[in-house]
Amino acid sequence: MAGEAGWSSKHAPGDTADGPAGRDRHTDTPGSPGASDTSGVPGAPSADRSTRPVPEAYVWCNLTSGNGARALWLFLLPFMVVNLAHWMRPASRGRRRTVRCYGLLVRLTGLTLTVLLVAAVCEVALDLTAWQCAGARVCAERHTWLGFLSPDASHHGWWSPPGRRLAVAAVIPAALTWLLWYLSRRTWNAYESQQPLDRLPEAAADEDTDHTALDRPGFWYGRRLVARLRAAHTAAGLLTVSAALAAAAARFDRAGGPTALGALGLLLIAAHLAGAVMVVWVVCRRGRSENRLDRHLDAHLVRRLPLAALVLLILTAAHACWARPGWESSGRLPGGTAFGALALGQGALVVALAVAARLLHATRPDRRSALRGLGGPAVAMLSCALGGVMSGGVSQRVSDWLDGTGSALPGPPVLLTWQASVIPSLLVVLLVLCGHLARRAWRLRRAELAVVSLDHPGEPEDPARTHRIATTRAMATLTDRAPLLVGATSATTLLLGAGALVGAFTTDLPPDDAARPAFALVHGAAQASQALGSWLIGFGFILFVTWGRRAYKDPAARRTIGILWDVGTFWPRAAHPFAPPCYAERAVPDLTWRIATWTRATGGRLVLSGHSQGSVLAAAAAWQLPAPVRARIALLTYGCPLERLYGRWFPAHFGPDALGALHRDVDCWRNLYRLTDPIGGPVRLPGGCGPEVDRPPLKDPLSYGRTATHPLPAPILGHSDYQADPAFAEERARLLARLAPALPGPRPEEPAPAQADSGRSSP
Repeated sequence: MAGEAGWSSKHAPGDTADGPAGRDRHTDTPGSPGASDTSGVPGAPSADRSTRPVPEAYVWCNLTSGNGARALWLFLLPFMVVNLAHWMRPASRGRRRTVRCYGLLVRLTGLTLTVLLVAAVCEVALDLTAWQCAGARVCAERHTWLGFLSPDASHHGWWSPPGRRLAVAAVIPAALTWLLWYLSRRTWNAYESQQPLDRLPEAAADEDTDHTALDRPGFWYGRRLVARLRAAHTAAGLLTVSAALAAAAARFDRAGGPTALGALGLLLIAAHLAGAVMVVWVVCRRGRSENRLDRHLDAHLVRRLPLAALVLLILTAAHACWARPGWESSGRLPGGTAFGALALGQGALVVALAVAARLLHATRPDRRSALRGLGGPAVAMLSCALGGVMSGGVSQRVSDWLDGTGSALPGPPVLLTWQASVIPSLLVVLLVLCGHLARRAWRLRRAELAVVSLDHPGEPEDPARTHRIATTRAMATLTDRAPLLVGATSATTLLLGAGALVGAFTTDLPPDDAARPAFALVHGAAQASQALGSWLIGFGFILFVTWGRRAYKDPAARRTIGILWDVGTFWPRAAHPFAPPCYAERAVPDLTWRIATWTRATGGRLVLSGHSQGSVLAAAAAWQLPAPVRARIALLTYGCPLERLYGRWFPAHFGPDALGALHRDVDCWRNLYRLTDPIGGPVRLPGGCGPEVDRPPLKDPLSYGRTATHPLPAPILGHSDYQADPAFAEERARLLARLAPALPGPRPEEPAPAQADSGRSSP
């Protein structure tokens, strides 16, 4: 989603200025410095006292689509999706404990995703590679780089015992955990640590009022919570690696190993349990602090919890490396049931989240909210499914790569094979849904053909052009069908996942072997699903990696991924610290500081305009301003997803009451949209405010056929080039005229103080 965010300012008498804000370009105020490469706010207006408009723009494109390394954020997709679920809670009234419970359940779901990711890497590195392949002579001979770990190839060298092989392999998931910690801490310094405008909270901005939480002073300052969650998730990842080592050594010690090592192993297991309890306590103990700027940091917790987990990992690795005569690797590594426990826990959390969401929605029903308040649980389920697909894809592909003959290795845990086997069934459901949506779009296209002809009376009929316009309008409506697709996919995933869990636990066999005694048709279907699912999940993961690699090298593809990230990374990291960083925690403070300081220095008013995601930033910045400053602003939005996307999927923050309160707080608000726009739409404020804000749909294309001003057929603009429409200049002029009478006169001897560029290069 492309976006613009900008404002215009002028403090000469009788005039205000407005100017479009650009993602792709920056318009400097005369006499001011330019913007930085990452984000920037131009300097204060110069001493030029003419009455012409003075546009200023905020450039924020590199906060989401900057250098090539940011394409790696694609691999953090499950974390970003579960973080979105936190903000999708329904609007409520009088259910503060349920609201806290909702946030807690999402944070716990995010914690399970971290454990699942690290457990999948442990499955690949420790089980498939170090335990199974290095322990099998045929596999080790095929992969000579494992020779120093193989007892046969290294002639029982020092690293060949199972415990030492596992300790070497544990470096890989531990390094991944460190990398996630490092990326989270680096972006935390650049985004969450940017202090917003310091102001007193307004009266009672909670869930029982019409206001949104976005107007609270501390909403865009999540420094403390992200630091706490980062420490907890880092410790959880290290504990997962350490537990895999401890479980393998403990099983041998219980079967007749040295007594002293067995006792030490029990102490280590008790330490792991204590660490797990501490991690869960940290995640449950504190949520977001939004009513004030919480500048306190839990320094001891943030430093000592990951450090304690790292020390425990080192001790466990040393314990596993101790000589144990007679210890040989066979079968699968102990701990395969951990994937089943994670899947069961995630399912239970999603169901509990759905119950909490329904209770909240019942207190303040909103027919426009996605899935009647169940959007958050549905998205949380999809995040778990994404994590499972990525984990299963890695395990399946690595297993097939290591075991070329298909007979030397036991392979990954049975549950991962069952989960891969249900992928074809899920794809069938998705194809049916897509066919249903395509049929509805085709029927709507037929209805639009007559409407297009009526929109352009008296012009020669061009059937091909009419069909293109009608098709564009019909395709634009598919955005409104997204809740159906998300809800059906989530429900199907939950049911199929439950079936896979039951099948894996009851049979402890892959689907092919479990269905062998059944009828030939059933066995054939199970065999085909298992084979096809394994290839599909592997192909999907390879496609995922290929896309990320292409985005790393191709600037155009990298920019596309950055645009797709605009919505997902708008929200603060409230549920998962390893999610891609929230650019709004940089952008919104930048905008509010600039607007507040300019209005205080000049006493002027301004028009704040934004396109697409920029309109969301404009609204967020307006909410953060003090009430007197907010009343001196007019909003001009175009291609605006505030109601169509944000209002439906995030009803507690962008619902009708919140948007209505914003309309009352600002001086004036006008919104432009097109029927051909798949993203932007009307704001649809309740009562008589709707027509006051929403202009009737703009004509698109501007002319049907060739004219003197358009010798070539005018293009269908859709979501782009709103400023090319005459309506844009007309609405801007109306807002300028509305604000002009209240503007103060110039201050001849007191030029406005210059403000340096506030943008800082982001990592």
